[in-house]
Amino acid sequence: MLKRLLLTSFIVGTAACSTFAGTVDKTVQTVAPEAYDPLKHWEIDFETGGLWSVGNNASPLDYVLLPQMLTFKSPEAFGWDVGSGRLGFRHRISLLLEPIVEGPEDYYFGVAGSGILEWWNAPRDFSLFFAAGGGVGWMDSKGYEIEGAQGQDLNFNWFLYSGARFMVCKRGSIALGLYYQHISNMGTDDVNPGIDALGPMLSFGWHF
Repeated sequence: MLKRLLLTSFIVGTAACSTFAGTVDKTVQTVAPEAYDPLKHWEIDFETGGLWSVGNNASPLDYVLLPQMLTFKSPEAFGWDVGSGRLGFRHRISLLLEPIVEGPEDYYFGVAGSGILEWWNAPRDFSLFFAAGGGVGWMDSKGYEIEGAQGQDLNFNWFLYSGARFMVCKRGSIALGLYYQHISNMGTDDVNPGIDALGPMLSFGWHF
């Protein structure tokens, strides 16, 4: 009698668990997954491009720089719903390695930081961005050997950067942009022609 009661209880309990589990599974399957939002995540970008001398306010020499940047961006610090999308403000810091392929010097390396504004559309697969900031760096200056070259190794930089970013998979993105950079020693040396350069940038990003 006891064995029959235990067996019956086991069968009924198993059937109830199966029924409940099946109901839960069906419920879970009907819930739409939350869309991945790049503004809520950290991001690391590798950025590469080419910059050419522009304007008449810096060195008369024709400089060409090939910036290679490793950039880290924070999740959104604050933002607003704008139109059908979201305008977010994030923090950005870049490590700079810039071979100078045309000009007296050979390299410039340093760091630059800024805020960055990004407008993302509702599906979060496309954004427009704008950043402006600056930092400090080092180069092998040749200003006391070649006229028009930079006067000292320690130099400062500031930049303007704008473009568009496209998500190509859940966590991966690419971006195309236009980058303006100024490099000078800010008058801390008697020789200070500076470099004004402008050119396109290509970026590969990973969001995590």
